[in-house]
Amino acid sequence: VHTGDSITVAPAQTLTDKEYQIMRNASLAVLREIGVETGGSNVQFGICPDTGRMVVIEMNPRVSRSSALASKATGFPIARIAAKLAIGYTLDELQNEITGGATPASFEPSIDYVVTKLPRFAFEKFPKADARLTTQMKSVGEVMAIGRTFQESLQKALRGLEVGVCGLDEKLDLSNPESMSILKRELTVPGAERIWYVADAFRAGLSVEDIFGMNMIDPWFLVQIEDLIKEEEKVKTLGLASIDRDLMFKLKRKGFSDMRLAKLLGVTEKSLRRHRHKLDVYPVYKRVDTCAAEFATDTAYLYSTYEEECEAAPSGRDKIMILGGGPNRIGQGIEF
Repeated sequence: VHTGDSITVAPAQTLTDKEYQIMRNASLAVLREIGVETGGSNVQFGICPDTGRMVVIEMNPRVSRSSALASKATGFPIARIAAKLAIGYTLDELQNEITGGATPASFEPSIDYVVTKLPRFAFEKFPKADARLTTQMKSVGEVMAIGRTFQESLQKALRGLEVGVCGLDEKLDLSNPESMSILKRELTVPGAERIWYVADAFRAGLSVEDIFGMNMIDPWFLVQIEDLIKEEEKVKTLGLASIDRDLMFKLKRKGFSDMRLAKLLGVTEKSLRRHRHKLDVYPVYKRVDTCAAEFATDTAYLYSTYEEECEAAPSGRDKIMILGGGPNRIGQGIEF
């Protein structure tokens, strides 16, 4: 599957530090070999989990969609810094404006949250196209979500795709006698909706080992999805009144939306939201600051999550709200 059609998670959840450092050194060696003196570049690797064999999948000697993702995910202004390097500055001369100059631009970004990028497909616009994913890129855009856990980040990204889902929604009617053969086909051959079929596989009683045997998705990610499905099954047995503050807080931290919880409980989204507010469970806002909160920053780039401390410090001045959402799509002219 093309890397542009893959789900991306940062920081890497399944790499050892040794593998990460080898990739880091190899990417710098690739840049030097290609002759990139300055500017944004990215190198993408594939690694065999059994043997540790590492191969370069592709190298872009330019600022690409992947660079835009890295920039948004870390808060580090890649294009801006690259432009200054191109006119002769060095990294140690430039200050990182996000941290108010507390760190130089040579200070590598570190993050204390999880970013998930999901590809957006539009096969409904191309009825004659083969909807199976291969080494040829077929996604028309992508969506990025930030959360404190992988589960929260994943569920936020699924909702942001604007494909009519509010989480790991059911795709299959498991009472259909054909459902198991459909499930096996969808799990084995990559398609645009495979993530939802993985969730359906857990609902159908398949184990992590069964699913891994069909598609080689790393067991770490499968365990995370399995845990979300177990939580959903538990919620289905409860009534709205029996959800206390601790359980509501736990579910929201795992990324469940009010709409998804309302569906599972068989109530309206409005009543679920009212109940959550009665329990005093509200989102807080955390900063994307490039330094994992090591230095105090006042960057205006924040994400919502469910925790105790809110890092937003709103002023009393008049404000303008710009509402936008959904995935970046080809043709929008927005890369950064």
